[in-house]
Amino acid sequence: MAVKKYVVRLSADEREKLTRFIGSGKRSAQLLTKARILLKADVSNAGEGWSDGKIAEALDTSVANVERTRRQLVEEGFEAVLIRKYNPKCARPRIFDGAAEAKLIALACGPAPEGYARWTLSLLEEKVVELKIVEKASDNTIGRTLKKTFLKPHLRQQWVIAPEANAAFVANMEDVLAVYQRPHDPQRPVVCLDETSKQLIKETRAAIPAKRGRKARHDYEYERNGVANLFMMFAPLEGWRCVEVTDRHAAVDYAHVLRDLSDMHFPNAAKIVLVQDNLSTHTPASLYAAFPATEARRLAERFEWHYTPKHGSWLDMAESELAVLATQCLDRRIPDKATLIREVAAWQDNRNKRHVEADWHFTTSDARCKLKFLYPQFQ
Repeated sequence: MAVKKYVVRLSADEREKLTRFIGSGKRSAQLLTKARILLKADVSNAGEGWSDGKIAEALDTSVANVERTRRQLVEEGFEAVLIRKYNPKCARPRIFDGAAEAKLIALACGPAPEGYARWTLSLLEEKVVELKIVEKASDNTIGRTLKKTFLKPHLRQQWVIAPEANAAFVANMEDVLAVYQRPHDPQRPVVCLDETSKQLIKETRAAIPAKRGRKARHDYEYERNGVANLFMMFAPLEGWRCVEVTDRHAAVDYAHVLRDLSDMHFPNAAKIVLVQDNLSTHTPASLYAAFPATEARRLAERFEWHYTPKHGSWLDMAESELAVLATQCLDRRIPDKATLIREVAAWQDNRNKRHVEADWHFTTSDARCKLKFLYPQFQ
């Protein structure tokens, strides 16, 4: 029997490193196979000293791979075996290097060609060649490059853009933030109010329920059945919310919601701190449009009125709670107002039973730092 030229003899420390290396499971299959080869080929007292053929059969690899691993250990050292080498001959040349990639991103973020609402991969493919950013490219290469940078030029997002250096915006924002920083006072509960609408939709054909390997299926055709309005009242520190479903969102509907908030939900509060957006109906005038002057004045004095700035409705925590309602409850076809009332009430009761609160962290100091561009600047 021929004596092997490249003998694997590992120390206890090296065997322990290999064991940890294999156990981590975070390495390439090639390196993990090499580590297992070394453990099987080890001829020390703790090793198994297997033959190359037996190792190759057990690890489902080739005898040549076992021999190469032995040789690399002897000639290059223990650490070299567990590092994957970079072979420039095998590397695919990059089409978009740093400069070309930057130009591609700038192009994709810019305005689309005339006649197109947005850039497509095929349009970008033609343009980068036309502008001589690269000699040639494919839409697949461009797509992978944009995906790597998390850029999706085919998508757009609607956003409320606040005006710069706007004193009115800053004044209302700091007023609302000051309210949110107050300690909890049961006699003066903070209640945020907002509203949204929900289109009622009937199914024209029975839906097919989900089953294993297949999603639920709804027919494209549907029947419109009107629109309902939802008023969200949310007390973030109490972990309480109430949603009232109405036919409209007129001043009279808003006034009745405020009366319910005052006399039904918080009758014992000394004053209700009301935070809401700048909708035209969200004023004490709506109370006078719905009730006699004496009753309207009584209700108006029950509230401490605070308004989020225009283009700053994100400061109203009721808007965030409406987003939760939309995701958890309203994201489906609801056929009529009665069903909507029942489903919303079930969602509301579940949230209230669990006493789900809002934990607001954004403060006036944060606003003056992160939203500095909103503040008028003085020399």
